[in-house]
Amino acid sequence: MSLLGRRNERATIEQVLARAQAGQGGVLVIRGEAGIGKTALLEDARATATAMGFRAEYAAGVESETQFAFAALHQLCVPLLDRAAALPDPQQAALGVAFGIRDGAAPDRFLVGLATLNLLAEVAEEGPLLCLVEDAQWLDQASAQVLAFVARRLVAERIALVFALRDPTDRDVRPFVDLPGLRLDGLGQKDARTLLAAAVGTPLDDVVRDRIVAEARGNPLALLELPKSALPSLLAGGFELPSALSVPRRVQDSFQQRSGSLPVDTQLLLLVAAADPTGDVALLWQAAEHLGIAREALAPAETAGLVEIDTRVQFRHPLVRSAIYTAAAPPDQRRAHRVLAAVTDPGIDPDRRAWHRAQAVLGTDEEAAAELEHTAGRARARGGLTAAAAFMEQAAMLTPEPGRRATRALEAAYARHDAGAPEAAMALLAIAEAGPLDPLQRARLQLLRAQIAFHLTRGSEAPGTLLDAARTLAPLDAALARETYLHALEASFHAGRLAPGRALLEAAEAARNAPPSPTPPRPVDLLLDGLVARYTQGYEASVPSLQRALASLRNDGSGSDNDHGRWLWLACHVGAMLWDDESIYMLADRAVRLAREAGALPTLPAALNALALALELTGELARASELIAEQDAITRATGAPPLPNSKLGLAAWRGRQHETSQLIATTIAEATARGEGLVVSSTELSLAYLHNGLGNYDSALGAATSLFEFDELAHSSFALPELIEAAVRAGQPEQAAAALDRLTSRASASGTQWALGMAARSRALTSTGPDAEDHYREAIERLANCRMATHLARAHLVYGEWLRRAGRRQDAREQLRTAHQLFSEMGTEAYADRAARELRATGENARKRTAQPTDALTAQELHIARLVATGATNREVGTQLFLSPRTIEAHLRSIFHKLDITSRRQIKDLQLP
Repeated sequence: MSLLGRRNERATIEQVLARAQAGQGGVLVIRGEAGIGKTALLEDARATATAMGFRAEYAAGVESETQFAFAALHQLCVPLLDRAAALPDPQQAALGVAFGIRDGAAPDRFLVGLATLNLLAEVAEEGPLLCLVEDAQWLDQASAQVLAFVARRLVAERIALVFALRDPTDRDVRPFVDLPGLRLDGLGQKDARTLLAAAVGTPLDDVVRDRIVAEARGNPLALLELPKSALPSLLAGGFELPSALSVPRRVQDSFQQRSGSLPVDTQLLLLVAAADPTGDVALLWQAAEHLGIAREALAPAETAGLVEIDTRVQFRHPLVRSAIYTAAAPPDQRRAHRVLAAVTDPGIDPDRRAWHRAQAVLGTDEEAAAELEHTAGRARARGGLTAAAAFMEQAAMLTPEPGRRATRALEAAYARHDAGAPEAAMALLAIAEAGPLDPLQRARLQLLRAQIAFHLTRGSEAPGTLLDAARTLAPLDAALARETYLHALEASFHAGRLAPGRALLEAAEAARNAPPSPTPPRPVDLLLDGLVARYTQGYEASVPSLQRALASLRNDGSGSDNDHGRWLWLACHVGAMLWDDESIYMLADRAVRLAREAGALPTLPAALNALALALELTGELARASELIAEQDAITRATGAPPLPNSKLGLAAWRGRQHETSQLIATTIAEATARGEGLVVSSTELSLAYLHNGLGNYDSALGAATSLFEFDELAHSSFALPELIEAAVRAGQPEQAAAALDRLTSRASASGTQWALGMAARSRALTSTGPDAEDHYREAIERLANCRMATHLARAHLVYGEWLRRAGRRQDAREQLRTAHQLFSEMGTEAYADRAARELRATGENARKRTAQPTDALTAQELHIARLVATGATNREVGTQLFLSPRTIEAHLRSIFHKLDITSRRQIKDLQLP
């Protein structure tokens, strides 16, 4: 097809190729309606790239291939797999399992993404690489997610990725949202007339020409194809009723008219070719032989310009394939699939054979359904959750026996939920519910419906539905019932203050009726028992069971019991409630490590968020910032919603009031709309940290008082010392005393150095004379023996403030100097300023922090430098951060330049913050 009038579009493609050639990575998503010229632009891009020395590879989405996991990715990568041996073993295994060429555990799709990125980067080391992906709207979901992930991680690679997708489309193309785009519009009048004249080859009446140009609306394929199917009277200037059909539909109709005039045997072979998305010529000839049709029968279709037979069967345009298939009568479509199932080797391609066989069924067929069920299992084993769900759903629809159909529909619903399609899962639950199910299946159906409700809203309705599911499961599956009760409690924590009535207490009271714990109890059982005790018997009664649960999780080196972080969020909140700094840090750190090792990008951001929150408390704000930057990059690459907690906490501890206020406003609005009260509480805790640091004690008191009243899981513990300090400074001793009573009792039950240190600091704030000084010293001693450096620095600060007010300037300076130094090193700016003001009041100016060369590094560069300092190679660093080694090398060049060093060895000698 001509590229007439596409000068600007060609220039955009050339810019993308130039970026890739320069080692800066290039990505472009070309969008437009069918026939608008996307294919021609891709062909031109291939020719231009080849002239520039690029290697070009191609893949195309096929509408009938959308159920085959990694089908398009396999098509793209097959010519490159000779370089796969250079990849780390886990990445080789991930690609092998995804492509069905080796056995193994189902890989996370983003580990497949990292493997694909590194495979392309390996090839690009030999010369720049162009990857063209046509009809991206028809990519299978696994391939679309992986390729979009790769596109977002191209930083310093000599790789260009160019996608073309039909727009508008009913297909879900969210993976490509926010990638650099180019929309193709129709040709202008002058160019359209020029192209039409070249297509017709004979002079046209001006009225007829203008009529065709107007109806084609600048669509190049329409301008080329519509005249071929036009009535002679139209081309002669006669009259014809105007068509209301869209341009792509008009073009598709023209292809149908041309194919419909061919001999019957030719039409049947064309239909078989259209029904087979592989383009396998040998398979087509086998099908022809099976039908008793000579190969020569396809010649008229070649002459008509509808199809080309070379090493592959290629249609002139994707619209040709869809036109031929949709024009065929359903019995003919089933006949085509039936013959393709007959000639497809079940040993080589069992999945495609099962799919063809299913398409050939009229009504129901148990054997075909059973084959699809096996196909779903193979797809799941390769990591294709979406494909497994689609196959299982189709198997359910083909199942004749109602009970088995309901069973398969239920399993398909679980698969759809696992694949992130809750609405589709709900539709399947309605089908399953209509069929006979045994009591356990009905209970599992109820559970999934509740889980979907929690997944969609995390709001106030979820706890009740989960409790109902847990009660139903109790006599049927004790272990699952206990997990569901715990999930209901977790949902109650999320709903928090926005839940109706006393939802948390009601959930805990209901959970007291859970089946007894097995022997020995699992961590999940200990968590459940402890949390039930927490809200039915009080904080102190819950501590022994919850401490055993945390110890069990800490000692579980395999991570199997908490399912790579399934209960991480809850366990870390329990650790915070108990002021157990070791558990918080160890569990969050392990969750990050396990997610990295498994390549589990969907769970890694939550783990990074938890670890960043822990690091903020330990005073390692620079490291927390690195993890937040990594978390943000991954959520952008995967399309997951951002997690605001750690970013909000970081801004608050740094004392950045404007940034914190903006984040809080957005976060509260979104959380309130979802009915997620826990997030509202998180914002109030951040406000308490912020305003106590700034010295805005009335504001800090307001935020902390709300948390004190609601007495939620972790926030209530963290809020107590904030409330006491704010109340004392704001002249509200009664509030401080009430909070101190609760803090003292709970700290004694917990017994950790962190808890006892916070209690001692709070007693000191409410005391006078020698007793106060004893408490301050005890607080400093205890907090120095735990990880919580921020609170240790604050203990030095409030002790120094007390000493200054007692007229002991020299002693005050020592404490305030220590506090200022600690705060400055941590980057807690507001608290550092507060310490500096107090120090000036003693007659001494605080020393300003000396600027360090590492201050010029970005959070990501600092993270890379920290990893390189441990001796990690570029490939090892890239594997951890889901980047290519070449990108790590580019970051290192920037690090060397900013730090004025020349080798990796010198990084080890730096004092990294």
